[in-house]
Amino acid sequence: MKQLLVLLLLIPMLAPADQESDFLAAREAFRTGNGTRLDGLYERLKETPLEPYLAYYRLRMHWDDAGYREAIRTFLARPDEAPVIDQFRGEWLKHLGKQQHWDEFAAEYPHLVNADDELVCYALHSVHASDVDKALQGARDLWMTSAAKLPEHCAALFDAAVQADVISREDVWRRVKRVQEAGNLALLRQTVRYLPANERFAVGDLSTAAANPQRYLDKAKGDAVEQAGRRTVVALALQRLARQSPALAYARWEKVASRFSAEEQQYVYGWFGYAAAREHDPQALAWFEQAGEASLSEQQLAWRARAALRVLNWHEVWASIHAMTPEQQNEMAWRYWKARALKELGHGEEAEELFAPLSREYNFYGQLAAEELGAAPAAALVSASFQPKTEELEAMQNRPGIQRTLLLYHMGLRTEAAKEWDWALRGLGDRELLVAAEVARRNEMYDRSINAANRTVALHDFNLRYPAPYREVLQQPIREHNLEEAWVYGLMRQESRFAAHAKSDVGAAGLMQIMPETARWAARRIGLKGYRKGLIHQLDVNLRLGTYYMKSVYSQFDDSPVLASTAYNAGPTRARKWRADIPLEGAIYIETIPFEETRDYVKKVMSNTIYYAKLFGQPADSLKQRLGVVAARNAQNQQAASDEM
Repeated sequence: MKQLLVLLLLIPMLAPADQESDFLAAREAFRTGNGTRLDGLYERLKETPLEPYLAYYRLRMHWDDAGYREAIRTFLARPDEAPVIDQFRGEWLKHLGKQQHWDEFAAEYPHLVNADDELVCYALHSVHASDVDKALQGARDLWMTSAAKLPEHCAALFDAAVQADVISREDVWRRVKRVQEAGNLALLRQTVRYLPANERFAVGDLSTAAANPQRYLDKAKGDAVEQAGRRTVVALALQRLARQSPALAYARWEKVASRFSAEEQQYVYGWFGYAAAREHDPQALAWFEQAGEASLSEQQLAWRARAALRVLNWHEVWASIHAMTPEQQNEMAWRYWKARALKELGHGEEAEELFAPLSREYNFYGQLAAEELGAAPAAALVSASFQPKTEELEAMQNRPGIQRTLLLYHMGLRTEAAKEWDWALRGLGDRELLVAAEVARRNEMYDRSINAANRTVALHDFNLRYPAPYREVLQQPIREHNLEEAWVYGLMRQESRFAAHAKSDVGAAGLMQIMPETARWAARRIGLKGYRKGLIHQLDVNLRLGTYYMKSVYSQFDDSPVLASTAYNAGPTRARKWRADIPLEGAIYIETIPFEETRDYVKKVMSNTIYYAKLFGQPADSLKQRLGVVAARNAQNQQAASDEM
């Protein structure tokens, strides 16, 4: 098979087909608890790169057997060349923690690479007897930083930390607020019980306020908001209702606002501003102003800046970014928009000081920053291909982790393959990363190749970062729909990383990640007779359907690749809804997309397009030119519902 050409040439071991069938049978034997079958398969695979998985399966089935303790110690003592060893170590540590075998736990825990909250709690338990202060301070650190519902066995540590005032009343309220803002009711219920008795509120009220905030608020009058805890529930209900309708939430707020302290009122206004900004409500900045000196979260400050961008209030853009933490200000988005704000406010030299380092980064904002400084589109791109030596390729492909990745990927076990790949790339330098990327490319693992090539720091190969497989197959649909090849590749790279059998959690399939209902609609429109669901995975069919849908949304939005890319990801209705009452610079439209996934998606599609255009030798329009100006909300005629997906 073509996809196994390099694999067959460079890996001298059992025939891959035999390994595949035996390995899948071993997975099934482990799942069903068939130890005899698993032992037989282990003998067949013990000399192959897949052996660590078989060893893992056997130990997991027998770790309660005293006779396997030495085998467990031997397995854990192996060099950490496979992620499954660290996975087993984590599971074994949890097993030891549940049994309170603290000495053995303490000896093994330092070797763990990936620890979750459950293991952190067990680790704190293991040191509690010898160092109470360290254990309780560790419990507080976990309490203040974790955003997840913490395991039950953590409760005793938190109880002790609260009783010792290591976790203070103020700490509890900070966590209550943070959890409330995240909308995590399960975690909020867990946290409430640590409040002082006179400030606690009924857990049942949380469910009521979350399920029907409007009804809860209609009943929240008079003494219902006299207690601090009850006001917290009211604030939760207001926050939930504001997501649906900021105006409706504000109407309810006016009836109870006088019962809240000035500080509490500012807190609520901060969340009104956030909700309104995400809805592109013009009241957003006024509510943020009423938040006064309230300490705004990172997401609130980000949306305050975005609300200011929508109305071209550059001073407020600068002020919102200036109020962020140094860490948030250092994010590439806010470095760019702070520089833009400074430039618009007449501080050109200060702006250039921010643009200059950003312009050397290979991303959406780096491209925009370079153009602000007068550079040509993708000027820093090096189109020459990296040429690894044959011995480098052979050495890389002979690494066990790379071999396991190839085998697992070919079996369709892409999650396991991705873990192996990430583990195998740890600590590699630029040249080794590019060699690994080339190995992946030759084995048609384009997503893994991109993954490796993207990690380089000083030595780059943009042909590996931006591969263009299937060009021959794509030419006909590109010509048929008169699409720009660079944009098609820019979108396809973001959709699937060229993994032909990719399938999303919501059912999107193939290179173009077409939704089944969209595929049926497109098949009817292009007259594809005999179309059935399974054809969505066929390469040529997937490309025909995907490019037709691209052309459809492109035409709906007056040939705007920004709006068309937005519509491809989030649907035409949302793409229209997110426009403003005034024409918007394309970059501002993208920055103020409420869905984080879509916002990131459109940035990357448009950035990819610039790089592909340069690599394909196509017209070098700047990114800013390609983004263009997004027409005002009422500037386009609405399309018939039958034309929308």
